[in-house]
Amino acid sequence: MDSNFHFILGSGSPRRKQLLEGIGYRPEVRLKEIPEDYPIELKKEEIVDYLSKHKANAYLGELKSNELLLTADTIVWCDQELLGKPADRDNAIQMLLKLQGRDHQVYTGVCLSSSTKSIGFYDESTVWFKPLSKMEIVNYVDHYKPFDKAGAYGAQDCLPVGMNPCSEEEKKFLVDIGQPDLFERSLALDHSLAIPIIDRITGSYFNVMGLPIVRVWKELNKFMID
Repeated sequence: MDSNFHFILGSGSPRRKQLLEGIGYRPEVRLKEIPEDYPIELKKEEIVDYLSKHKANAYLGELKSNELLLTADTIVWCDQELLGKPADRDNAIQMLLKLQGRDHQVYTGVCLSSSTKSIGFYDESTVWFKPLSKMEIVNYVDHYKPFDKAGAYGAQDCLPVGMNPCSEEEKKFLVDIGQPDLFERSLALDHSLAIPIIDRITGSYFNVMGLPIVRVWKELNKFMID
């Protein structure tokens, strides 16, 4: 990114900050309390597109000419229903019971803004869960406490040992930018404590983590040029 711009991350997600730092950015985290309400008629990608832009709007009047803001929102979508962050332990368990043994979609919307312009985009991935017992789900929730994660899980916590679900585009991108081990660095710190919930992922793995870094990289570079 152009060194003349100061990069602001309007998100408290440690995973988004980790991923941005992993691909070479050094964002300043700048948080605001923004209600995540959206028009009830919106569905799937429309929700994350709306919310990422809604979050950006809270900053626009105060962005300086050298500042670039990234805001984002991630949801899990299953059976025509949004699964956001669980309210509590019981809610997290119920979400994972709903997702076990089947597929669901993950959508992340991203908005890039400066003092003069703004663009939005989104990415979609499909995740398949293995059939899980209630005890496995309870063990996962009690160990990882995924209350800040859409759908009550973090992909980096629940991959089978040895699985690399990154798309071929993501793998090539990481090699091209000299960060071939970013996937490994994104995983739970103690791999032996990972609980193998995920069977497979199609699309962007990092999108499931909360930020589709290949698309973000491309859009940031276009944003700086246009």
